[in-house]
Amino acid sequence: MNEQVLEYLTHPIVGQLVTAVIGLVLIAVVVRLLQRWIRGRVEDKRTRFSIRQGIRFAGYVVAVLLIISVFSGELPALSVALGVAGAGIAFALQEVIASLAGWIAISFGQFYTMGDRVQLGGIRGDVIHIGALRTSLMEIAEWVKADQYSGRVVRISNAFVFKEPVFNYSEEIPFIWDEITLPVRYGSDHRLAREMLLEAAEAVVGDTVESFTRSWEDMQRRYPVEPASVEPAVFLIADDNWMHCTLRYPVNAKRRRTVHDELFMHVLDAIAEAEGRVELASATFELVGAPALDVRVRSDGDSD
Repeated sequence: MNEQVLEYLTHPIVGQLVTAVIGLVLIAVVVRLLQRWIRGRVEDKRTRFSIRQGIRFAGYVVAVLLIISVFSGELPALSVALGVAGAGIAFALQEVIASLAGWIAISFGQFYTMGDRVQLGGIRGDVIHIGALRTSLMEIAEWVKADQYSGRVVRISNAFVFKEPVFNYSEEIPFIWDEITLPVRYGSDHRLAREMLLEAAEAVVGDTVESFTRSWEDMQRRYPVEPASVEPAVFLIADDNWMHCTLRYPVNAKRRRTVHDELFMHVLDAIAEAEGRVELASATFELVGAPALDVRVRSDGDSD
């Protein structure tokens, strides 16, 4: 019995397995140490993520090369079997392979990185983890309005980057354009309404316009995009019911609801101070006049 155990332990394949396991453990330790070292040396979030993903990918490549070199003596005998098995595995795991390819594309193609607000496969949220097979999002919207967290974590296959558009709210520029619309009754001072909206925008987002403008200028230097103003602006449209005063302004995608609240607070306070010069419109109906009604009741005993 002892001789059989000793024979098994001294078999070449056992030594190869031990060598492979030790090598894989060392590779994993080195990869983890390098990723921690990068975390404390690189401040830019996107660059740090790309380097970490590159280190992880290099670790996988080294691990595959190690296994091939350790078991190179047995590979010729297994080449036919591995070819047949590989074809079957590739067909059965095509979604997994597509997800791995998507992970490589995400790591080096700058689709998105940790912390970005994105929309993948119709689902919007903030990226909280990027794995080899799936991306995890902290979901926003759904039953919760104005881009607030719903509380659900959604995991999406990385293969989605090849199948559907990837919407990134914060990749190239740190802002989006947003709008609020104020319905104003006819007869109100529309010029004053415009001033109110612009003053509210200056108070709420005015301190961010300069940095957003620089980001947009950088965007124009990199891509052939049409010129666009980052300064807040008001546009007036009149229809059969009332005047629509629309404020367009830049805002960080994650602050939309907060900025909406602050803007409307400023505007409503200004309307209250205007003493009726600007009135908000609504869909209520007013009965402005009706003809007088003369109702006479005749009894049965009255003659014609």
